[in-house]
Amino acid sequence: METTNGPLNRKLRMALVGGGQGAFIGRVHATAAVLDNRASLVAGALSSDPARAKASAPAYDIPESRAYGSVTELIQKELALPADQRIDFVTVATPNHTHFAIARAAAEAGFNVVCDKPMTFDLQEAEQLQQVVEKSGVVFALSHNYTGYPLVRQAREMILAGELGEIQAVRSNYIQGWLRTRLESSEQKQAKWRTDPKMSGAAGCFGDIATHAYNLARYITNLTPGDVSCHLKAFEPGRKLDDYGCAVIRFANGGLGTVTASQISHGRENDLFIEVDGTKGALEWHQEEPNKLIVRRNGEAHRIYTRNGGPYILPLSAASSRLPAGHPEAFFEAFANIYRFAYDDMAKRAVGESFATRDTIYPNVYDGVEGMYFIQQCVASSSENGAWLPLKHPAAR
Repeated sequence: METTNGPLNRKLRMALVGGGQGAFIGRVHATAAVLDNRASLVAGALSSDPARAKASAPAYDIPESRAYGSVTELIQKELALPADQRIDFVTVATPNHTHFAIARAAAEAGFNVVCDKPMTFDLQEAEQLQQVVEKSGVVFALSHNYTGYPLVRQAREMILAGELGEIQAVRSNYIQGWLRTRLESSEQKQAKWRTDPKMSGAAGCFGDIATHAYNLARYITNLTPGDVSCHLKAFEPGRKLDDYGCAVIRFANGGLGTVTASQISHGRENDLFIEVDGTKGALEWHQEEPNKLIVRRNGEAHRIYTRNGGPYILPLSAASSRLPAGHPEAFFEAFANIYRFAYDDMAKRAVGESFATRDTIYPNVYDGVEGMYFIQQCVASSSENGAWLPLKHPAAR
């Protein structure tokens, strides 16, 4: 695999914020970030508890001298290091309500940022962070990792090339069942913060996973959103945030989209799937079977495209694969593709070359603003019994 970063003939140096003992997504970030051997994890502030942060460092091979007790300490001490030793980027893998302060501090210090989604706690923070990123000139990547799957990128390229004709309908769904009971009452870490309005924000299920489904629909189709009507509900008694929701989206071209998200559906694990209907054909992709893309046209046998499976695979999809056909690639590799393409721009920035900030293969700060606007407008629509509200934010591509 790759060991250099184009014009920058060295590995990028990474700091991880979050990911301490008991965390899930921090370990995913740490694994994905180094998968292609283009970066090294050299520093971290792994927990808001300084003692836990220090105790977690050996599990990541972070030296004691760079296992920091807070984000403030991390930034101050890294800036004090010689330029050829300090970090290049900060990965933010913490609960939603902390994203803004961490990402802002990193960007203002001149460090590139990879941030977990949703980008911030609310829309106001997202818009402020967009301004900080623009002013600082850093590379900012948002880990809507499902856009990293090769066949998702295949679908995007096929649609943009007109192979499906005009897109008229999109159904994007993210169905889970792990919060069918009040798991948060047992102090389960992942459930506790995701169901707490003070940590998760205005939405629960819709903020956690519907944002992925919406982002996937926007990424694959490139349709411009018009307005939205949404209904959210907490079915589990006593839960403060929604655990189920449905949104209908009217797109600017006259097409219709639906986003459905659930965390209370028995037996469903991580079932993100999307269907797109065009005038010339339709396609379907399931995250739990990510190495297959189904393409349908009336009067023809259904086609199953496999990852890296033949000459029909388009260049972007092929460039997003690491293994020959028949060797499954999945979650870690897709996550790594966010890093892989962001690294290209980090390397350019490091040597003073220009790079794209808005039209990027990986999700960026503008996608993050758009995701927060989606959450805000869905919550507002639901509170008004499904009223139609605008969905196109000025930051939208």
